[in-house]
Amino acid sequence: MTDIDTDMLAMGRRARAAAAAVRTAPADVRSRALSAAARSLRARADAILEANQIDLSRARVSGMSEALQDRLALTPARIAAMADAVDEVAAFADPLGVVTERWTRPNGLAFQRVRTPLGVLAIIYESRPNVTADAAALSIRSGNVAILRCGSDCLDSSRAIHAAMVEGLVEAGLPVDAVQLVDTPDRAAVGALLTGLEGNIDLLIPRGGKSLVARVQTDARVPVLGHLEGLNHTYLHASANPAMAVDVVVNAKMRRVSVCGATETLLVDRAAAERLLVPVAAALTAAGCAMRGDAEAMGLVPGMAAAEEADWSTEYLAPMLSVRIVDGLDQAIEHIATYGSGHTEAIVAEDAWAAAAFQQAVDSAIVLWNASTQFADGGEFGFGGEIGISTSRLHARGPVGAEQLTSFKYLVTGTGQTRP
Repeated sequence: MTDIDTDMLAMGRRARAAAAAVRTAPADVRSRALSAAARSLRARADAILEANQIDLSRARVSGMSEALQDRLALTPARIAAMADAVDEVAAFADPLGVVTERWTRPNGLAFQRVRTPLGVLAIIYESRPNVTADAAALSIRSGNVAILRCGSDCLDSSRAIHAAMVEGLVEAGLPVDAVQLVDTPDRAAVGALLTGLEGNIDLLIPRGGKSLVARVQTDARVPVLGHLEGLNHTYLHASANPAMAVDVVVNAKMRRVSVCGATETLLVDRAAAERLLVPVAAALTAAGCAMRGDAEAMGLVPGMAAAEEADWSTEYLAPMLSVRIVDGLDQAIEHIATYGSGHTEAIVAEDAWAAAAFQQAVDSAIVLWNASTQFADGGEFGFGGEIGISTSRLHARGPVGAEQLTSFKYLVTGTGQTRP
């Protein structure tokens, strides 16, 4: 056993020991802990910014793309938003102990299904340091403990954020091991997590690129909550209002190109292609977005580059959009089924029947009507925050907030019944 294996196993054992204390901590204690953590984030903002500059300097030297640097970068406003998100989670209704169903059998046995924590979460993520705070907060709100493994590119930032979060948790009386950070860039640590640390991990949550998620899903020996790439589509139905189409598409693509909710492919009805695509393309170009389209789209938009087959399955995370003209609703749905990742899709339409048909037929975690795909965010759903957007079909799907990080147990009350 290597030193890293030994250290990781010890971390798993400490997490399991802390889990009982967090699971049984009253809701108000966990709320106070998160409020204290938010205060600590604000108090340590300068230290967090200094640590983030170390990460950014390293990223520039390594040639990291501007889009990924944007994911990595922290500002005073982003740290304030991070602290506000933790405060919001602190104020959120506690999911534990909630009775989701109750019934009584003819023999008098009374049944309750009650929400409980999952236990120990291992959360593996890449270049988003704010995930350190989000994951810690949601884990504590849901009564779980967490082992966090960030990417090497955001390690210094995550260390500083983790220190602030733990300071708040300990202030409220929670164990220091309730949230642990893997403090090494060595990839062997990920391999150790995938083993489950001798049964001490209950759920793995990967949040990152396609290769990371694929490795976790292939090699993990414990359950995985999948978060695949955001190959998201916006479809402009023939009935779409052109002004709305411009607003929605530009926001869906360009608000933040590096987030997983950004639209990567635009589908446009052939019957209204000139009326819809021309103004949308002009607005995208003015916003700094390049486009790659099929032959029909190129014919309507001078200067548009030609799309290749690979473009339909590329998550650009950059100011680039692929564009395809489709025959109508059925072909749009077929394209999404062929190339989509099951993350987020949107239709812009005035025709309510077409919108309803699209929302019913498209099998993605989030399907919007007349709204930007960038609403694929737990905060926008009112969840207070999220660990990611699950594209799994089991356990949780869509934004994963505190409630989605719970399981349940059955409480059965009798009056002396015995089974015949």
